[in-house]
Amino acid sequence: MTNRTEILYGKNPTELAALCAETGMPRFAAGQIARWLYGRHIEDPLAMSDLSLKNRELLAARFRPALSAPERVWVSADGTKKYLFRTLQGAYIESACIPDGERATLCVSSQAGCRMGCRFCATGRQGLQHSLSAAEILNQIVSLPERDRLTNLVFMGMGEPLDNLDEVLRALEVITAPWGFGWSPTRVTLSTAGVAPRLRRLLDTTAVHLAVSLHNPFSEERAAIMPVERAWPIASVAAILREYDFTHQRRVSFEYIVLSGMNDSPRHVRELCRLLDGIKCRINLIRFHKIPGSPYFSPDDEAMRRFRDALTARGIHTTIRASRGEDIQAACGLLSTEAQGE
Repeated sequence: MTNRTEILYGKNPTELAALCAETGMPRFAAGQIARWLYGRHIEDPLAMSDLSLKNRELLAARFRPALSAPERVWVSADGTKKYLFRTLQGAYIESACIPDGERATLCVSSQAGCRMGCRFCATGRQGLQHSLSAAEILNQIVSLPERDRLTNLVFMGMGEPLDNLDEVLRALEVITAPWGFGWSPTRVTLSTAGVAPRLRRLLDTTAVHLAVSLHNPFSEERAAIMPVERAWPIASVAAILREYDFTHQRRVSFEYIVLSGMNDSPRHVRELCRLLDGIKCRINLIRFHKIPGSPYFSPDDEAMRRFRDALTARGIHTTIRASRGEDIQAACGLLSTEAQGE
């Protein structure tokens, strides 16, 4: 009997065509399979009724299912939902669905855990357990009851997307291709801590928006909270971004968790302006969500507004992101860490 170790969900038309050629299925069957997978979100070959029974049984014997419902869901008073999934390898990952009027944004994970080790992040404390397959990334979208109401997708959950770039690109292809979900790339934003060697590949092969986790413009201070700075300095990331046009469809923003007394002084304002000179961008200021054992605190609302206004006065469009889901620990990594402990 065939050992079902392969996954069908996540394959692109070229791979499906190769599968058809390998197994003796007609070429047009590749399009039929893609429509079942990504049009109807059905991965069980036995349910693909326009394939011959022989071919359905052949595929069912070879491929194992990858899609699964979330194991738990938490609902915040503000409507945010936090979903907990178990991966095929038994780890836990999180997704957050954030409603906002007619918009509904889903925040997805690209890894179980993370090896970037950012000091303010609960996911970073877990270390990297494993990277997700494209199917596991896509499962966070297609398995939700809100699936058909989603308007935006952000890769801002657990993990560093550029540390799992092959599978992230595979998932993005499914999300944005006409044969896949058919989403516009402008509905998708990918966040990175700045894995510089892979940044160009992302920018050259996709048209999704980019968000860079900055959090401090001074190299030594940033390295103290983000070890990635020692491998790939934020200055080198900024230099790469200056080579690209962010004046039309694609946007770049810089995420900045404000840590009271650590990165919110006038000298930080001046250095941010110097670092980002020549890049058309915005800065999103984020209140720090407290995690157990953390020495960091968020400034009060007045201090947040003062920091925003100082940056805006110097010509950088700056916003304060509304905090959502804090009552259900919506900050990345808290719930999966708790589930791992259980």
